[in-house]
Amino acid sequence: MSTDGRDPFEIPKEMRSMAEASFEQARKTFEKFVASAQATAGTLEERNATVRAGAKDISQKAVSYAEKNVKASLDYAQALLKAKDLTEVMRLHSEYVQGQMRSLAEQASEFGQMVSKAAMDAAKPKT
Repeated sequence: MSTDGRDPFEIPKEMRSMAEASFEQARKTFEKFVASAQATAGTLEERNATVRAGAKDISQKAVSYAEKNVKASLDYAQALLKAKDLTEVMRLHSEYVQGQMRSLAEQASEFGQMVSKAAMDAAKPKT
């Protein structure tokens, strides 16, 4: 025992109060940090889901375009096989090329709009 009657390892009341207050403040700060990290992770998951949905839509549209274009090419080839003369071949070719040019222009426009929308959706802040 010390000369003043206190145990030499006893922490003074004021220091204990300060330490407890500091510890409590550190705990609250850590809890806020964890909550913020969880919120950020949730936002990232939502954004990734948005990006995945946009990519899925774009992928499905690209497959749809490919199917349509292949079908048009097969129909053209079949029509060529049934052509009776060179004039009919030239007419079929002209119709096919014009049709494909219109189709490709429409597809490019739609595809561009889809990509732009997906990019904008991915960049939107989540609330």
